[in-house]
Amino acid sequence: MKVRPKKYLRYLFLSNLFDLFGTERTKQILSVNPTVVPARAETREIVVSAYIYNKNEVRELKKITIDEALALEGNGHIVWINIDGFSKTDVEKTGARFGIHPLLIEDILSINQRPKMDEIDEVLFSVMNMLYYNTAKKSVDQEQISLILGKNTVVTFQEDAARDVFNPLRERLKLPTSKTRAKEADYLYYTLIDTIVDHYFIVMDKLGDQIEDLEEEIVKSTSKRTLAHINVLRKELIVLKRSIYPVREVIGNIIKSESDLLSEYNERYYKDVYDHIVQAVDLVDNLRDVVMGLQDLYLSNVNLKMNEVMKVMAIVTCLLAPATVIGGIFGMNFDVIPLTGHHWGFWIAVGAMLLIPLWMLILFKRRDWF
Repeated sequence: MKVRPKKYLRYLFLSNLFDLFGTERTKQILSVNPTVVPARAETREIVVSAYIYNKNEVRELKKITIDEALALEGNGHIVWINIDGFSKTDVEKTGARFGIHPLLIEDILSINQRPKMDEIDEVLFSVMNMLYYNTAKKSVDQEQISLILGKNTVVTFQEDAARDVFNPLRERLKLPTSKTRAKEADYLYYTLIDTIVDHYFIVMDKLGDQIEDLEEEIVKSTSKRTLAHINVLRKELIVLKRSIYPVREVIGNIIKSESDLLSEYNERYYKDVYDHIVQAVDLVDNLRDVVMGLQDLYLSNVNLKMNEVMKVMAIVTCLLAPATVIGGIFGMNFDVIPLTGHHWGFWIAVGAMLLIPLWMLILFKRRDWF
């Protein structure tokens, strides 16, 4: 067996030991306070890209400035501007270009924002969370994304330039037969939301596999570390619930919207996304129920193991009782005790001490007491 000392030496530090039980994760989950707007650190490098397309052609622009991106709007094509990273100046400039309310700009710049949808003037605004499964930490990472739908324009603000879930969409836009290129900007808006929602299921599948492995571990053996893993899973499901549940309301509000930016024909697509998010909510509930069941299973196994130990100890105590009684009788301080002067007295006492427990053992076995 390969020995990995670093695996165990890291628990010599008290902070690492606490992190094993997910205390740091608890702090992250409970650190949301809507009355205080957290200051988002501005990103050193802002990555701006754009897609300009119609049914016949598509152009991709990479690493352009925010001014160049905003100048693309209003040329008769559909424009998707994607901004990775946050700069207050760029966000305010974009807000001024599309007439976004200052409160919405504040939402874009905030962190841990609850998913929501707002409709102001000729702009639809949505905030959602993109979810990723962190294989190294076996946890759920979330990234806030803000989506703005204007006339023939969609603008997305992301936190991390290194990852997103839109690469398949980018590849489809390059295809001449792409359905997205043949439709209006609200269809692109739908496609972005649908891609985010579909990725929720990938993350939940990863957590589902983790729950299955933990269930097998509990059935085979239980330990305090197993209980810690259950607790960690419960916290990851809290993250899922916080990110997924409000999205149902977001999509519902989009369907109910009477904005001219949304065509009646594309309403059916948003209803399809609504069905998906309802299924995602149900799946989150199912995963939570399974994890709660794992906790009950763990406690049942612990109690069963304790009962087994108590049963063995009780049987051993019963088997030793005859020897204790016989030894106590022959150890009494009397002048005359039967068999004390007999040549075979000692062996008779020892034989009784062995035969009686043996008879008791057979009797217990026949009654299925163990």
